[in-house]
Amino acid sequence: MALLTETEIERWLEQHGGWQREDDAIIRTIECASFPAAIELVRSVADAAEQRNHHPDIDIRWRTLRFALSTHSEGGITANDTGLAEVIDGLAGRQAG
Repeated sequence: MALLTETEIERWLEQHGGWQREDDAIIRTIECASFPAAIELVRSVADAAEQRNHHPDIDIRWRTLRFALSTHSEGGITANDTGLAEVIDGLAGRQAG
């Protein structure tokens, strides 16, 4: 999987306001309604990640989740990362809705 160019990353970030760049990763922090809701979102993301064989770094702090996506084998951000980020957005939106 090829690394995305700086232009591709910037364009993607402009279209996905919840995400930001941090070094060689894209990051999103999500505040959930409760700790059980946060864990349920993590479970849903884990299922999606397992299906894609591409796994985010996840930090859990009570109701706050921080997702970091980077393709470590490529040394940066690839379409695998942006694709999973979009899945995370959808799952987070379903939880809120």
